[in-house]
Order: sequence, then structure tokens, then C-alpha cells
Amino acid sequence: MTKKRLIVGVSGASGSMLALSLMRELSRHEDVETHLVVSDGTRRMWELETDLPLESLTKLASVVHDDHDLAATISSGSFVTHGMVICPCSMKTLSAVANGYADNLISRAADVCLKEGRRVVLVPREMPLGRVHLRNMLSASELGCTIVPPMLTFYNGPMAIDDELTHVVGKVMRQLGIEPSEFHGWEGPEAHGE
Repeated sequence: MTKKRLIVGVSGASGSMLALSLMRELSRHEDVETHLVVSDGTRRMWELETDLPLESLTKLASVVHDDHDLAATISSGSFVTHGMVICPCSMKTLSAVANGYADNLISRAADVCLKEGRRVVLVPREMPLGRVHLRNMLSASELGCTIVPPMLTFYNGPMAIDDELTHVVGKVMRQLGIEPSEFHGWEGPEAHGE
């Protein structure tokens, strides 16, 4: 069985549990090979937002790359991948992707995916959004990125933060062409007893 190689970038935005939920879901798919890149900012944010060791994230990956290693396999278009997701995506990383500023492995890998016509999904974390953020999202979208902000869900009756995380991860997975295991999409009013 040929595995889908998927690059997962985790930048220094708030949202460590989003990254962990995504990697947990991807690790359930035996046909997916994950190439994880964790930024320096992520390491600090991880300490601030969780009591878990960073290894609880990295051990879920098939391969872990150093964000400073611009010679890594995923920095070349000849290394074929299914695409990339950056979750969470900081405004700094969004700007780098939207403007082709490939100064680290996360932004270089995104640049490679875009030039090769591969999927790039960005999960931007910021609120409220300023004009420059919106402008960069539009630019990234025009370049071929899919923007999946981690919006709250209500129609599926979430009872806890894990339900919200599962919903966002499910939306991301579907954009990558991978069916999530626990996602509950809208099934119409009849399914909700109306």
C-alpha cells in the first residue's frame, strides 16, 4: 500500500490542542505518513498551553523535521507529498506563505507545495482579524491555499472543547481528502428531530 505523505506544520500561534488533535486523528489512518515540523514558537506556546511533554505531539508523527533544516526532504518538490496543513497557523507564518518568504522549513515546504500544485490548508489563529491578516488570507487563498479558521460549531450539539476540536480537525481532514473518523457533519433538520 502506498501511503499518502502529508506535511504538518505547527507554528507558534495559540492552539496547541488543535495540533495534538489533528496529529492524533492522522495517526489513526494507516495509509497516511506524516512529516511533522514544529517551530520554535510552538515549543514555547506548548509550554504555556499544556502540561504535556512536546513528545506527546512528536511521537504521533512518522517523521519529525527540524524547522531550521532547509535541506530536509520536504523542502524539495521532487519529494512527492499529498500536501500540507499548518495547524495552528500564526499570522507570521501566514504572511510568509502568502508572500513566498521561505526562511524556515514550514514556510519553505508550503512554498514547495504551492509551486507543485499540491494542497495547502492553513488553520489561522487570531482574533479579531486585522486588515493585514485578512489581506494575507486573501493572498494565500488566491495562491491556492484553503483557509480553515477554527470556528466554533453549534449545529452538532457540542458538549465539551473536545467536540469543538474534533469538528475543526474533521473540516481540515476533509480539505485534505482524508475522511475523519469522528466527524459529525450537518445531516439536515430531519436528523435533528425537526
